[in-house]
Formats: sequence, C-alpha cells, structure tokens
Amino acid sequence: MTRRRWSLQTTVFLGGATLILVTALAVAILYSASLQRRGEELAIEQLRTRGELSTNLLARQMYGTWSDVSRLAAIIDPADVAEARRQIQFVSELEPRYAWLGIADPGGKVIASKDRMLEGRSVADMRWFRQGLGTPTAVDAHESEALDRLSQTASGSYRFIAMSAPLMRDGTPGGVIGAQVDWKWVIESVAALASRNIDLVLLSRESIVLFGPPDLVGNQLTIGSAQAASRGASVALIERWPDDKDYFTVTIPTVGYADLPSFGWSVLVRQDAVAAMAPTRQLVRSFWFNVAGGVFSILVLLNFAAQWVATPMRRLAQGAETMVKDPFSGLLARETRYDEATRLRDALVRLQSKLMGKVPGPPEDSGSGI
Repeated sequence: MTRRRWSLQTTVFLGGATLILVTALAVAILYSASLQRRGEELAIEQLRTRGELSTNLLARQMYGTWSDVSRLAAIIDPADVAEARRQIQFVSELEPRYAWLGIADPGGKVIASKDRMLEGRSVADMRWFRQGLGTPTAVDAHESEALDRLSQTASGSYRFIAMSAPLMRDGTPGGVIGAQVDWKWVIESVAALASRNIDLVLLSRESIVLFGPPDLVGNQLTIGSAQAASRGASVALIERWPDDKDYFTVTIPTVGYADLPSFGWSVLVRQDAVAAMAPTRQLVRSFWFNVAGGVFSILVLLNFAAQWVATPMRRLAQGAETMVKDPFSGLLARETRYDEATRLRDALVRLQSKLMGKVPGPPEDSGSGI
C-alpha cells in the first residue's frame, strides 16, 4: 500500500507553523524571564528606597530629641538647682514624649527632675548615668527600674529609651542629664512610616524584634537578613520567614543621623513575594495572552498563504492526471501566480501537444487562471 503523503498546503503550513511556534515560544520565554527579573529588581528597589527614607525620618525624629538633651546639657548649671528644675520642667511640658527628664550629681543622686520625680534617689547603677558621665550616650529600649513606680500609673508598655550627656563644667563632669523617652512614641513614629503592604521591622542589637508584625515582636530573628543586619551588612534577598511565607527583604543596617549616638538598631523592610510580584505576573499573563492571539492570527494567515501557494500546483496536478487519461481533454488553464507554476504549466502544455501528435509551439491560451 502506498503511503499517503502530505499535500503541499499541509507541508507549507506545518513547516511555517513549526518555525513560528518555536521562535515565538523561545522569544516569549526569554522575555517573560526578563520581565520576572525586572519585576524582582523593581520590588527590591522600592523596598530599599522605602527603607532608607523611613530609617532616615526615624533617625531625624530621634535626633530632634537627642538635640534637646544636648542643648540642655550645654545650658543647665547643676549648681543652680532651682533654675535647672525650671528649665527641665519647661522642656518637659513642651515635649510630652519624655517620661522622665532630670539631672544627677556626679555621685548619681537626682537633684532636679520633671515633676520632681525620683529627686533624692540614686541612679548611680544605671547604664545611662554611668556612660553619660564620660560621653553622650543613647541606650536601647529597656526596663527602667527607677521608673517602675511611675509606669504603674500609666497604661501600656514600661519600655523606654534613655539618652544622657555629661554636664561639663571647666572640663570636668558636674553631673549627668538624663532623658527617658516613652517607647510608645518610638513605636508610633515607626508605625506612621509603615504602609499597608510593606512591613518595617525594627531590630535591636541582639536581633530582637522591637517593632513589626505582632507575631514577631519580642522574638529573636535568626533568618539570613537579620544576621546580615547584625553584621552591619546591607543585603536584598527573597527568604522564608517564620510564618512560612516568602518575602522580599532589604536590610538597613543602621539607624543614625549626624552625631546621634547609636542605639544598635537596624531595620528590615519586607513585602510578601506573592503580593510584590502580582503586577508583574499580571503583565506576564497579558503578554502571553497577546502572544497567543498574535500566533493564532499568524497561523490563520499562514493557512491562507499555504492555500494560495498550493492551489496552482493542485490544479496543475489534476490537469496532468486528466491529460494522461485523455490527451485531447483541452489545454491547461494559464497559471500566473508565480514563475514556477507558469513554467510547469507551459511544460505540460508542450508535453500534451506531443502526446496529441502536434508540433510544439507557443502554448495556446484557452482561458485565464487565477
């Protein structure tokens, strides 16, 4: 049995379709991968920009508080207790963020403070006082034993950040000014910088979450970005967080501005990878839809082109088969679509003339073909 062969139309269509599909698929895959990479780069750039701006704003707010403490250290005279108390009270009323503001003598005894709280008590064993005797100091959020009694009158957290500076007189410390800022103010400042779909995670020096998603606050982070932040490295990566979700994460290793002492804080900026890539995935889907529509349109046109190419050859084949059966069946119609079809038709006409016993000559036109 003779194996049935493909027609010219089928061959042209399948060959062209294969070439088009392979090329379109290769280009589409490469372009989609490029879109994916660019989408990830844009997500990282957005997080980095957001993190840097937020960290800078937070540092500037902290610097404003720190500047107040530094200015007070320069103008308060611990020898004039009444005037020192008046200045401290005035600043405290202007800045409600201070949970406590006061000065202590070189031995650690509080001699003037906001609302006279803790006056007469010793703060000599406190870190902010010990370090503040020698240099301006900022202490991370901590439990302040000296303010326990105070904190019990207020709702919420007992956490504070402490700032202190030496009261230098004639080159020697005449005492220490200390300020304890309510941690709620810091939290509110950071929360104001967050957005609906981007999380800011504030870490302590020990990678404890000071602010962030509620399920993380108070816990120590051991993921790669937190470890990088603790080493002072700025990285950007996609990583799995404790909630078993993947996030784009950027580290901002320091929170600082001008001469603000370091709290040892770092910031992680994260965004759910699925949410971050949603616009890119939509773009990729639209691209593939357009590619599919374009390829379909091209295949339809290719089918018409294959039919246009194959029609003269099909008519000539049918004419040749008829001529073999009956040489006197009439001349083949003229084929003018392309040169090969015209030449083949003329050759068949001459062959038909020989079969009819005539002398070959210019082919007679018995009609016009398409």
